[in-house]
Amino acid sequence: MSILKGYTKQEVSWMMYDWANSAHSVIVVTLLPIFFDTVAGYTADSVSSMSTWGYATSIAMAIVALSAPFLGVFGDIRGMRKRLFTFFVLLGVLAVAGLAFTPGMDFTSSTDAAGRVAALILVLYIISVIGFDASCIYYDAFLTDITTEERMDQVSTLGYGLGYIGGSTIPLVIFLVMNLVGIPMLTCLAAIFAITAVWWLVFTLPLLKNCRQTTGKPYEKGDVGRSIKGVGTTVRKIIADRAMLVYIVAYFFYIDGVHTIISMATTYGTNLGLDSTGMLLALLLVQVLGLPFCLLYMKLASRFGARAMVGVGICVYMFICIFAFFMRSLWQFWLLAVLCATSQGGIQALSRSMFGKLIPDKDRSGEFFGFFDIFGKFSSIIGPALVGVVSAVAANKMLVDQGLTAATATAEQVDAINAASGPYGILSVILIIGLGAVLYFGVLPRTLKGHRANI
Repeated sequence: MSILKGYTKQEVSWMMYDWANSAHSVIVVTLLPIFFDTVAGYTADSVSSMSTWGYATSIAMAIVALSAPFLGVFGDIRGMRKRLFTFFVLLGVLAVAGLAFTPGMDFTSSTDAAGRVAALILVLYIISVIGFDASCIYYDAFLTDITTEERMDQVSTLGYGLGYIGGSTIPLVIFLVMNLVGIPMLTCLAAIFAITAVWWLVFTLPLLKNCRQTTGKPYEKGDVGRSIKGVGTTVRKIIADRAMLVYIVAYFFYIDGVHTIISMATTYGTNLGLDSTGMLLALLLVQVLGLPFCLLYMKLASRFGARAMVGVGICVYMFICIFAFFMRSLWQFWLLAVLCATSQGGIQALSRSMFGKLIPDKDRSGEFFGFFDIFGKFSSIIGPALVGVVSAVAANKMLVDQGLTAATATAEQVDAINAASGPYGILSVILIIGLGAVLYFGVLPRTLKGHRANI
């Protein structure tokens, strides 16, 4: 591809992991919730499918977030980064391969059968998310190994862009084509989960072959224990570095809007009763537009700075939260998809490279990125959980107001209540991203000094 000219073999191989893991992002994160909602409809409690999915997402993120600093520490031991990366990639791949068997299971015969299948889906989903997110800790840390600080914005952003045009688009197109030619939906789901697992594994191979860890310290006896104790030292360094502290806390809040919209979009649309095929086509549009908008963010960042362009992305996502509250029809979902496409990749890529530039000790990049990841993942806990809680509270209030319970409500009443309560959950996200905006625009500029002011 001509856009890869001028990049080194290591840089291109590193970017290919975005191509690889993006298949998980679009297939598991967007298609699986639709399938889960179908299975949950046969369970004893079909009212809370959106909140249940939000809780499952939060559990997965909590596991990764709590372990992230320690995972990052182990990755800073010379030679360990690639081994740990490989382990978590395989963990995620195997979980997605397991999901390929769930559409063929019986979930319509009884509420108990549906409950078992729903539980299995949630467990495999959680394991796949752990594999995905833990592998990304080491993937992000490799950024300081394979390129220079001056090229980080370009490499990071183009990586996201390749993910959109490759892993995010091609598997989804395959699924839609299978669906359009008349293959049964459950068969399509089983096939695409299997394809996703293979895709993720195959396109990880260039990184495993060509990228090597250049930062970190050689292993010495007792390093693991010392590294774990060193987590406290890194915490103190982050706290002492006011610019890094303010940035990472701001990131904690504003990235919540991005992650929550990504993980809850199709669940929200399903609850509103929107056509699933129409939503998937809209999501395909997001992937197609992802690369050109990433390239646009990259070009504008070279002119105005990464910090300015991340600020643009924050404003876009605040508007998205408000727009989603009023969304009721499929054409509005399409418009929402375009809005997401403008900034989804750019804000994540430039946030990653901004943090890479702020790291004072590149030999400990894995540990620092572990803390960066913990803040990103904890934001992903709060957002979906908040959506789940607010949606559930609103739904229960509507049931009470109508003199109903989850057991006595008809299927039509349940659908109507889900559609009416969901927007309140989505709107609540703006409270969190708004806090991030205050820190990012109001406090961060005063903490950046010297060369950091040009980030």
